[in-house]
Amino acid sequence: MNWRDDAIVLSTRKLGENSVRLTVLSRDYGRYAGMVRGASGKSLRGALESGNLVRATWSARLSEHLGQFKCELLKSNIVDFLGLPGPLLALSSACALLEVALPERVPQKALFKGTIGLIEALKTEFWKPAYLRWEIGFLEELGYGLDLSCCASTGKAEDLHFVSPKSGRAVSQAEGIPFQDRLLPLPAFLSGSAASADARETPLEEQYNQAVKLAGYFIHRDLFVAKGIKPVAARDRLTSMIWQDGRNG
Repeated sequence: MNWRDDAIVLSTRKLGENSVRLTVLSRDYGRYAGMVRGASGKSLRGALESGNLVRATWSARLSEHLGQFKCELLKSNIVDFLGLPGPLLALSSACALLEVALPERVPQKALFKGTIGLIEALKTEFWKPAYLRWEIGFLEELGYGLDLSCCASTGKAEDLHFVSPKSGRAVSQAEGIPFQDRLLPLPAFLSGSAASADARETPLEEQYNQAVKLAGYFIHRDLFVAKGIKPVAARDRLTSMIWQDGRNG
C-alpha cells in the first residue's frame, strides 16, 4: 500500500528518539498520518515545519497501518513568516483546524488548493481578510457553509447586515434591526456590494473583529462542541490579536 503526492505539513509529534508522527494534507488523498524516521537528521531539519510543502511518499504493509513517510521539501513556506507574528499565527491556526476537523484519508482537493492560496496570501498585507475568508470556505467544505448571498426573510440580495446564528443565513438590515441583539453582524468585506450602507462604513479592523466572531461562532458550535473537539489554541491567540488590533485601530 503506497502513494506519492504533494502535501502541506500540518503537524509533527515526537515518536521515540529520532522519529516523528507526521500529519499532512495531501492534494489527492486528504489528511494522512505516518511515521518519519530520522526526522531530526540533517536532510530533514526544518523541512517538516507546519505550512511547508513537501513531496510525500506514504507506504505501509496494510492500509490500516500507520505507515511511514518519506518526504522531500518542495517549498519552505515557514521562512517567509519569520518576523511576521500575525501571519505566522494565522498559518498555525489554519494547519491546526485542518488537523483536528478533517476526517482522515478522505480527499479534500478544494481545501488543499484553498490552503495553498491562503499560504501565499498570508505573505501579503491583506493577510487578515484572506485568512477570514479561508475560515468561511473551510466551514463550507466541511458541510457547514453560510449563505451570505441573500436575506433569509425576503430573498433579496441587498442591504445585508446580519447573519442568523440558527440558520447561518444573511438577514437584511431592515428585517434584522428588531432582532439585532440575537443576530451576528455581517462584515461588509464578506458580502461585497450586497452589504448595507452602514456595514460598508464600518472600519476594516472592526469588520475583521466581526468576521472572527462570525466564523468562530459556527466553528465552535458545529465542530468543537458537536464533535467534542478541543478548541484550537492558535485560533484563540489569533482572535485575541485581531481584537486587540481592532481596539488600537
